[in-house]
Amino acid sequence: MMKMAQNFTLIAALTLAFASMARAEEATPAPEAKPDNEVSFNAAVVNDYRYRGVSQTHLDPALQGGADYVNNPTGLYVGTWLSSIKWIKDGGGDGSVEWDIYAGKRGAITDSISYDVGGLYYFYPSNKLHPSANTFELYGQLSFGPASIKYSQSTTNLFGFADSKNSGYVDAQLNQEISDGYTLNLHVGHQNVKNNGASSYTDYKVGLTKDFGVFSVALAAVRADTNAYVGNGKNLGKTGAILTISKTF
Repeated sequence: MMKMAQNFTLIAALTLAFASMARAEEATPAPEAKPDNEVSFNAAVVNDYRYRGVSQTHLDPALQGGADYVNNPTGLYVGTWLSSIKWIKDGGGDGSVEWDIYAGKRGAITDSISYDVGGLYYFYPSNKLHPSANTFELYGQLSFGPASIKYSQSTTNLFGFADSKNSGYVDAQLNQEISDGYTLNLHVGHQNVKNNGASSYTDYKVGLTKDFGVFSVALAAVRADTNAYVGNGKNLGKTGAILTISKTF
């Protein structure tokens, strides 16, 4: 556990240092005026839906989509997102859809630091698990240019784990444009499952995203440092190459 904490602290520090250097080297463009209210939609296909490093689809593809509304003067937002999944049946339940509903507020603290706070409800229709897989988390994030640190804490049991209320997840990430529409994606996170220590783990991601205008393509190597998550005879946290094709409109 101490080694995981040290790894997380080191990568988080490097991430923030990289972000600081990038901001120092690049001139900040004048912000574009935004409408008071914005609505956007997104759709994606992915060869393996990984959440916090663990496959939700037995390492198989998933279809995903969602919608977001934001009020720019206040920073208030609300959104929803859905994905096909397979893991519910591993626990003897039913259901093949994850439906996320979230709301929050984001804004600027200084010219270089912004925040995002809110709540997210993970709903698994007809999951029939006991305890239920349905989960609610509160989250807070600080962003420093292309880098961010986020903490999420469950106010319910976490994804069907018994007696796991107040489980926490902390992650640091960097999404830095490097050249010609390519963005470097780095991430490290640690999931603590309250009263279920054997199911706690650290996850990592190194990837690259390219915006082609019509759609975006992301390719990443993802791993969860655990053997505790198994579905359909597969280690759901093993290192894998994740390809995502997405469109926001």
